[in-house]
Amino acid sequence: MSQPDFSVDVFQNEYIPEGGRDVNAVVTVTSPDTVAAAAAADLGAAEIIIIDCSGSMGGTDGSRTKMAEARSATAAAVDVIRDGVAFAVIAGTHKALPVFPGDGSLAVADPRTREAAKRAVANLRAGGGTAIGQWLRLAHQLFASYPAAGLRHAILLTDGKNEHETAAQLDAAIRLCDGAFSCDCRGVGVDWEVGELRRVSTALLGTVDIVPDPAGLADDFTAMMQTAMGKQVADVALRVWTPRQATVRFVKQVAPTVEDLTGRRVQSGPQAGDYPTGAWGASESRDYHVCVEVPPAAVGQEMLAGRVSLVISSPSGPQVLGQGLVRAIWTDDEALSTRINSQVAHYTGQAELAQVIQEGLEARKEGDEETATAKLGRAVALAQRSGNADTANLLAKVVDVVDAATGTVRLKKKVEDADEMALDTRSTKTVRTKK
Repeated sequence: MSQPDFSVDVFQNEYIPEGGRDVNAVVTVTSPDTVAAAAAADLGAAEIIIIDCSGSMGGTDGSRTKMAEARSATAAAVDVIRDGVAFAVIAGTHKALPVFPGDGSLAVADPRTREAAKRAVANLRAGGGTAIGQWLRLAHQLFASYPAAGLRHAILLTDGKNEHETAAQLDAAIRLCDGAFSCDCRGVGVDWEVGELRRVSTALLGTVDIVPDPAGLADDFTAMMQTAMGKQVADVALRVWTPRQATVRFVKQVAPTVEDLTGRRVQSGPQAGDYPTGAWGASESRDYHVCVEVPPAAVGQEMLAGRVSLVISSPSGPQVLGQGLVRAIWTDDEALSTRINSQVAHYTGQAELAQVIQEGLEARKEGDEETATAKLGRAVALAQRSGNADTANLLAKVVDVVDAATGTVRLKKKVEDADEMALDTRSTKTVRTKK
């Protein structure tokens, strides 16, 4: 089935100084209002919910245990799965066990299988350790057993650290799953490691967030599954072609979140490489910052510095969904060559914002108050300058802001763990600038 075109808009300052090499552009990609029909997308679509059932999930947080809230959240997510989508539920401890179906297969969603899944989930109990890599490996095995031609998506919930396997074992499991399915990760409470779940979500093109109160799990699971059910075009790649002697310095997604895709390039032809973007829903828009290094040229010369395309695999070969061009023009007019495109400037600041937040929080953990204050102060200034109010509000729970414009702050003496973890997990969320 042919896919409707995506729009690809390029925003840049084409002018660079005589002898200049770097060409920067922000590429906005927007999916059409109507993509492939849901029925077609469901042919081969698969969902897996991975629930931490370790002993700590039985600890009480409020009036109900985390395990009880996780059972309710899983049932709520199962209710959202559309008829015709294959699905399964995995229980994760120091090993991974199929909860539904119990034979380690995937069931096809309909009223009967959804009710059967919820009955099986109701019997989940807390006990055992935590080995996230084992959970991912079982999910990979289940996805591999089903001919999934469409969306392959998992939700992973944990409340603790990956204590029953090594970091190398987790990394090996992540590498195994890379490209096989996407995974949204959630940590409930404050006893889990942001860095561990971020490694999973980044590699598997998903999201990571904190649910500090277990009572919020059902709403969060429902929202994640609704988003997944809205994805109708899977395995889309951003293909960047450059002329000979030109090289791609980096490709980063910069909205709605910052994700560096540079190291995920797969060569797709002479002078062309593909960068994974995952699955897309209708009317979805994302921004990418592309930087290309070109051979220097004389004043007045012009060249095509890059061609950016959206491509999807099909039985007849790669299908181009949309395309945009990145240009370079050499000039001796300083007013032209020093003008920074507003979109490029905005997202350069947003990428720096994410970086200095993470560096500042790490310095704070290590007791380096001087570095933490400088980094988080810079973050406050960047957040205000870009209008990122959500991040500014999260920062205000970690530092006392003296002057936002200059980034003058003081570290708070006491910070709630949930507030610090929320700032960390959401540091990569960006705000868009008007085109």
